[in-house]
Amino acid sequence: MTGYANASGEAAGKRVNLEIRSVNHRYLDLQFRMPEDLRHLEGTLREQIAAAAQRGKIECRIQLQDVQNGAALTVNQELVGKLAALSKDIRKAHGGLGKLTVADILNFPGVLAANSTDAEALGTAVAGLLTAALKEFSASRLREGKKLAQHLIQRLDLMEEIIAALEELFPALIAAYTDKLKTRLQEAVGNIDNDRLQQELALFLQKSDVDEEFSRLRTHIAEVRRIVTEGKGGAGKRLDFLMQELNREANTLGSKAIAAECTQASVELKVLIEQMREQVQNIE
Repeated sequence: MTGYANASGEAAGKRVNLEIRSVNHRYLDLQFRMPEDLRHLEGTLREQIAAAAQRGKIECRIQLQDVQNGAALTVNQELVGKLAALSKDIRKAHGGLGKLTVADILNFPGVLAANSTDAEALGTAVAGLLTAALKEFSASRLREGKKLAQHLIQRLDLMEEIIAALEELFPALIAAYTDKLKTRLQEAVGNIDNDRLQQELALFLQKSDVDEEFSRLRTHIAEVRRIVTEGKGGAGKRLDFLMQELNREANTLGSKAIAAECTQASVELKVLIEQMREQVQNIE
């Protein structure tokens, strides 16, 4: 499911901005965008996110900004002394050379250095911000999950209506098809034996019996409804399986079609199942 959250704070002289966002994905795919100074935290952060989400293409983006000014710079006094002594010796040996200016010394590599960042404090701060962001992230996904549950239940209701309507109509369809079959057999064979006719009709009724398909469809629908209503974790894979079973029964129902109404019902059921299947793949 999709989700978004952010958190920010300050630690070890740094302003930390953290964002976490996700889009629908069948599996868990984690990506991190962060400075190399924080790359050593990736394993810990990955565990934090994986504990809160089982599905989704999730991106965690972390940015650092200095909150200290130039006063945070330190001067390597030892190196400055060596440079001054070296300058004096060189000028003594080569009288035509000018003196080193302050700017020359400050621009020399290693003379100016920023105060070292407290890596442990920064890591603790990042982990805390991620915890806070994940809390809001999970809440946003939960809100979307409730809407998704409504979407699925609406389609389950429509499926039950289609099955009930077809089940009510089926005896009339059987009777009409039986009359048509009798007429065709009599035209083709002539004075067909009544026992033979009964055998042919019994075989036809056996092949066109859809009570089992109706029963299985209702059973699977009830199970999907139960899982969605309970809203427990780890439901995604179970719902994936049930979508396959629903589609199998809808296909079987279509293969036993004895009238256009049966074929139409099978198609409508498969459309609804496909709509649910696309959404179910995003459920954890």
